Amino acid sequence: MMNVVSLINKEHIEAIGDNHISSNVDTPLLQSAFDKTDEEKISKIQVHFSNIMEELGLDLSDDSLSGTPYRFAKMYVKELFYGLNPKNRPKLSTFENKYGYNKMLIEQNINIDSSCEHHFLPIVGHAHIGYIPNKKVIGLSKINRLVDYYAHRPQVQERLCIQILKDLQETLEIEDVIIVINAKHMCVSSRGIKDKSSFTTTIEYGGRFKEKEFRNSFFDSLKFKVEE
Repeated sequence: MMNVVSLINKEHIEAIGDNHISSNVDTPLLQSAFDKTDEEKISKIQVHFSNIMEELGLDLSDDSLSGTPYRFAKMYVKELFYGLNPKNRPKLSTFENKYGYNKMLIEQNINIDSSCEHHFLPIVGHAHIGYIPNKKVIGLSKINRLVDYYAHRPQVQERLCIQILKDLQETLEIEDVIIVINAKHMCVSSRGIKDKSSFTTTIEYGGRFKEKEFRNSFFDSLKFKVEE
C-alpha cells in the first residue's frame, strides 16, 4: 500500500512541476524565513549541498569541487534568491506629476532573470510594463529594479506578473498598469519535453487597461500582437 501511495504522490508532484502550477499569489514562506542571518543560511546550505554532491558520487577533495558547496550556498542566498527578503526591496522613488502627463508611459525589454520554483532552473526573458500616471510618476530605472527584485526568488511566471503589477499599483496609487512577460523556461528546454524554441507569455492588467482600446494601444507600442 505504501508503494502505491508513494507512486501516486510522485505522479502528482511531477504533474504540478510539468504544468507549472501554483496555488498562491504570494511567495510561500515560513514564518521563520528570516530568523537566521544570511551567513547562517549559507553555512547550513553549504553542508546540505555537500551531502547532495557526495550522494551523486562527486569527490569533494578535488580542488575544482571543494569550494563548490560554499559558492552554491552564497549564490542562492546573496544572488539568485535575494528577492525573498523584503528588506531587499528597492526603494521606489516617485515624483509629483507636475506636467499633468496623462498618456501611457511604457518601459520595454526589461530583463527577466528568475528561477522556476518547481525545478530551480532558470527562467529568462523580458518584461514590458506600461502605466497611465495620475498624481505620481516613477523613475524608469526603479521599474527595472522592482522587476529584478521579484524575479530573484523561486517563481512561477503568472505570480511574477501579478506581484509586479500589484506593487506598482500600490506605489503609484493607480489601477492603470499593464505588464507582459515573455520568457523561456529551462525546465522545458533542458528536461522533460526539451523544447528549445517555445516561450511563455503572461499578461496582467488593471484599471483602464481592462478596455480593449487601451490594451491594443499598449500592444501596438510593443510591435507585436497578443491574441484575445
